[in-house]
Amino acid sequence: MARYQSEFTQFLNELKTEQPDLEAGQQAGRALLWDKQPLSVEDQRRAKEARLKQRPYVYSND
Repeated sequence: MARYQSEFTQFLNELKTEQPDLEAGQQAGRALLWDKQPLSVEDQRRAKEARLKQRPYVYSND
């Protein structure tokens, strides 16, 4: 008995068949943008000290 597959699932399966390196590229992109090493305590302290305080009402010209 055949199991139902939505059109979207069929599309993804076909895309993965046509481009077998697609998932590797996605993982490389994720690693580049999101998967980063946590900041050290010293780096966190320096970033906190470098942060500028925001004025209460940012649209004021005072």
